[in-house]
Amino acid sequence: MTTDWNPLLRDQFTEPYWIELQGFVQQERGASQVFPPEEDVFSALHLTAYKDVKVLILGQDPYHGAKQAHGLCFSVRRDVDIPPSLQNIYKEMQSDLGLLPPPHGNLEPWARQGVLLLNAVLTVRAHNAGSHRNRGWETFTDQIIRIVNEKKERVVFVLWGAFAQKKRSLIDVERHVIIESPHPSPLSAHRGFFGSRPFTRTNSALTEGGREPIDWSISHS
Repeated sequence: MTTDWNPLLRDQFTEPYWIELQGFVQQERGASQVFPPEEDVFSALHLTAYKDVKVLILGQDPYHGAKQAHGLCFSVRRDVDIPPSLQNIYKEMQSDLGLLPPPHGNLEPWARQGVLLLNAVLTVRAHNAGSHRNRGWETFTDQIIRIVNEKKERVVFVLWGAFAQKKRSLIDVERHVIIESPHPSPLSAHRGFFGSRPFTRTNSALTEGGREPIDWSISHS
């Protein structure tokens, strides 16, 4: 990890949980297919420097289908079918902002503007959802949330679904803003995700905090 996150997180890399976690992931990679590829595990931190973080969107764990996960929550590479949750995010984006859904699911344009697309768990065994939960990744990503919470500038934390909302206690709401709703998955999107206007609300909170809003549009080319 060669970004400005390194000095902020370096103390984690000597912790017993981290050493056990890395051993577990290496063992899993030796025994089965693990997503995302090794070089993409920390993509969220590489694409969004700490100094640039304005928004943190929290996912649970990576997509477990072939070629889907590439280190950013909810995002897939351009040549991969758009997963249902992301289709629903795009529907809400169109309803909220009038932006036409792009033909691909790559959210890197958001990441490059300061939207940290963080999963709570950073790896998963192929075709086995949740298989790397409770192995230590949550300890690491909770620390990332705490470090973002320490920023003096306002950050908007977007918490979709009950799992993400459990992280509320790590966030100082006097300084930052939390935007939450049900998860965008097909199972829960109709219970209040649709119509929640998270994009407008996020940009309003940023502007009110003296920060530049996010351009949520994604290239159609």
